[in-house]
Formats: sequence, C-alpha cells, structure tokens
Amino acid sequence: MRRFLPALKNLKRYPSLIAGLVLISIFVVVSIYTVIAIPYSEATRVWQSSGERTENPKLARPVWFDWFTSEQLPRTIQVSLADEGATLTEEFIGGGLKRVEAVLPFEYRYDGFPSELQMRMRWQFEDQRAFASVYWRKPDGELITLYDGVRVRASQSLYISSEQDLRARLGMAPHEGLFLLDTTVPREERQPMHGTYEVIVRAELSETDSLGALSLTVYGQVHGWGGTDHQRRDLLLPLLWGAPIGLAFGVLAAIGAQMSTFVLAGISTWFGGKLERVFIWLTQVNVILPVLPILIMISHLYQPRIWTILGLVIAMSVFSASMLSYRAMFLQLKESPYFEAAQAYGAGNFRIIFRYLLPRIAPTLLPQFVMIVPVFVFLEATLAVLNLGDPYLPTWGKMINDAQTQGALYHGHYYWIVLPSILLMGVGFGFALVGYSLDRIFNPRLRDI
Repeated sequence: MRRFLPALKNLKRYPSLIAGLVLISIFVVVSIYTVIAIPYSEATRVWQSSGERTENPKLARPVWFDWFTSEQLPRTIQVSLADEGATLTEEFIGGGLKRVEAVLPFEYRYDGFPSELQMRMRWQFEDQRAFASVYWRKPDGELITLYDGVRVRASQSLYISSEQDLRARLGMAPHEGLFLLDTTVPREERQPMHGTYEVIVRAELSETDSLGALSLTVYGQVHGWGGTDHQRRDLLLPLLWGAPIGLAFGVLAAIGAQMSTFVLAGISTWFGGKLERVFIWLTQVNVILPVLPILIMISHLYQPRIWTILGLVIAMSVFSASMLSYRAMFLQLKESPYFEAAQAYGAGNFRIIFRYLLPRIAPTLLPQFVMIVPVFVFLEATLAVLNLGDPYLPTWGKMINDAQTQGALYHGHYYWIVLPSILLMGVGFGFALVGYSLDRIFNPRLRDI
C-alpha cells in the first residue's frame, strides 16, 4: 500500500486517467441503478414476455430523434372509456333491446402519421348474434365507416391498419388515410389533419348485455429513450441491463483469470523444478488453443448460461501468455538478497511468496487487470452477437444480434445497432484510458513519457 500512495497523489497529472474514471463511474452508477430499479427476475420476465409490450409501437425510433428534425414526430396515444371526454350512452328501444353508443375522442397534433391503429373491445352479452358498427370522425366532420356489422365477441382486437377493405376504400394505408389532410397532394407531400378525432361504436344489444371496455391505441413513430424492436420490446431495457451484465462479466473474468495467473506464476517460479515445467507446458499448450472457436463450439452445442460461460472463460485464461511475463519478473526478483535474508530468518515458502514476493510485483498487475476488463466485455458481447450467449438476458450483444437478424441497417433502424455499439466502445475507451494511465504511473520507464 505504501508504494501505491505516492503514485496516487500524482493523479492530477494524468487527465486521461480522470476522464477514464469518470466514464467508468457513469457505467457503474447506471449498473447500480438498473439492478435496483429493474431486478434481474423482472428484467428477464419483461424481456421474454410478449404480454408486457402490446402497447408499444413496432420499430419506433427513440424520442430524442425529435431533436434532429423540425417536425414533431407522433407519440403513441391511448384512449379508453375511462378517460375524460369519453362517453357511453344506452337507449332502450323496446322489445327487450337497447341501443349502445360509445365515443372515444382524442387530440392529434403531430406532424407525421401514426404507424398503426388498433382497437380493443370487451362485451358482456348473452345473445351470440349481436353485431356492432365502428365509425371514424375526422376533425372536419367527415365520417368514415371502419366496420359495418362486425360480430360481437366477449373479447376482441380489431387491427384497423391491416384491414384490406378499408385500405381499398381509402386508396392507402388506413393509418394514413384516416388522418390525411388533403387527398389531392402527392404522396411525399401528404400531411395529417390536426384536431379532435372520434371513434364511434354503435350496437344493438339485449337489455342485459353491455359494453364492458373499449380502448383505442394510435401507435406512434417514436417511443422511449431507446426505441423499440420488431417484437415491440422497449430497447431501453437491454441498454440499461447491458451495463451491469457486461461489467460484471468483464470484472469477474479479469479478477479470476489475472489473479489466478499471477499467484500460480509466483508459486511455480519460487518452487521451480517439475512444477514450473508443468506450468510452462500448460501455458504453451493453452496459448496455441483458439479460445473463441472453442467457446463458440461449446455455446452452440450446450447453450450454457452466462455464469457457465464465465467459468469457462476464466478456466481457459489462467494459463495465458501473462504467465510467462509474470514468470520473467519473478525470476529476476527471486535472486534478490532480500529473499535470501528472509529464508535465513526461517520464513516459510508460502510466507515468502504471499508476504514478500507477490506484493513486490503487485503494482504491475493493476494496469494489466484494468486493460483486460474490456477484452472480456467484448468477448461476452461477441458470443451474444453470434447468438451463442445466454438467450434469456437482455444484453448489448443480444440487441445487436436481433438487429442484424432483422436487417436493421437495411431498413434504416440505425439506432438499434448504433446505441449498444456506442456503449460497448464507451466501456472499452474508459478502461483503456485508465489502464494506460496506470501503466505510466506504476512503470518508472514510462513515467516521464
């Protein structure tokens, strides 16, 4: 510790170290917040469950896209009978029947068209022959029939955007034609009409039947700070959870691999003989083994969870090339009279190793440890990008894999790949700044460069 303190006092001489520490601190704070705000079980459940994202638009860009355009891109609008302004009237017409009319009004002030329209209805009825009609009223008073005499069911969803009959009548996609301001302008100049729209549902039911629930979802073009994917999943979840998963994997792998290599190198160098020769042979064999292809093969055959992958990575990184580097340093240090004096005073082998030998080389371990963390972070992301990582975790690599599978770049969904890529590069850049700065601090030969 006494050797660390003088070096740490000179931190202000290395702005790159401060910048790297700030960048890493941001990722650490985000990781702590994510784990607390969105527990692991909740994150995996939401990521795997389709029922959690029915109200999200498909392939919506992040809301901050508005910062780079003069237009206000549409957000998702949801209205139901419970909202202010919605009305539900019932009129008894005799013969045991009643006429039901529900009106859902909503304001539309955006400069673009929505991406989808969907309506959900829930009925409580005894007569299975009931029918309902659905109408769309534009701000200028024009009334458009969406459904004429649709069969009433206990619970039903009407995908207005997919109705081919309505598309044929409007001459365009329903989510555009129902909002269109002027039908005479060219397609590239079309604009939505601003104002109050109404969805009207009319039905004749028996006196004991009723409309239990009615809702309309006008899906927008932007959603959340991370956008959405093809399964309507909010991409902010993998963007947030990618930080704790990536950092935990990288730090634990670096600690397990580097500390094991460091300690075993010290033990084998001190004892020498057959133990040292065995360790050198294991290192030489391990160095020529292709680690990534082996991990790809194992992941493809068994699809292990992330902690199993972590154990494999540590096991394959113990006898790495760093073993030879540490051995060279320990060999030079071993011949110091300092250790001969320790033996003369009766110090045991393991006391000498852990009390005197390892601590004298420990400062060189810190820079290498810091710089190897992003290597393992990128390794985990690489396996996920190849769809060989943990299939249940929302990570940066899994996000890039989904984007690649769905042709995100081809379809113009750049945010889907760019955001996790920036975060991965940010982690690597932060640890690189800290690692190289620490190397200059603790390595006398680089201190004045």
